[in-house]
Amino acid sequence: MVKYFDDVKKEGVLSVAFQMMISAKTAPKGLGQDSVIIALVSDEEKKKIAEQMHQLAEVAGENFHRDAMGVEQAITVLLLGIKNTDTPQVNCGACGFLTCEEFLKHEKSGVPFPGPFCCLKLVDLGIAIGSAVKTAALISVDNRVMYRIGVAAKLLNLIDADYILGIPLSASSKNIFFDR
Repeated sequence: MVKYFDDVKKEGVLSVAFQMMISAKTAPKGLGQDSVIIALVSDEEKKKIAEQMHQLAEVAGENFHRDAMGVEQAITVLLLGIKNTDTPQVNCGACGFLTCEEFLKHEKSGVPFPGPFCCLKLVDLGIAIGSAVKTAALISVDNRVMYRIGVAAKLLNLIDADYILGIPLSASSKNIFFDR
């Protein structure tokens, strides 16, 4: 039996996506408290994200169209997020409030991401994303971290998170996410 690249590409990229999820989950978290939400979207949800991004381009700018085209070409998209009510209760003040209690009482606002957010949890999200894309890079799967995917995913309520970033994945002779 002979299998060509195009015969195994999708299965291979999905396998790497699962490994990326493990890398993100096992990445170090502040005080060992894991609150990073990780999900992989199906073909149908990927299509919805791209459609939402095209709609957002009408008010938020052409870069949403550009990134939506990348999502359309991607094999899958990994979503990572956090909730704005999560805090490790260390009273560090990095969020702009003296105590975590003050932070939690503050009315959350903002479209599409209702901030403020605990800075330590944002750092946790960044480390998880870095671990995930490191895994993709080690196996040479094309990827790019995109906040615009997160905006669309948030508006579509795809995962139970208040701040979301997305990582589209592909495998081609040239990284489609950097072809600008």
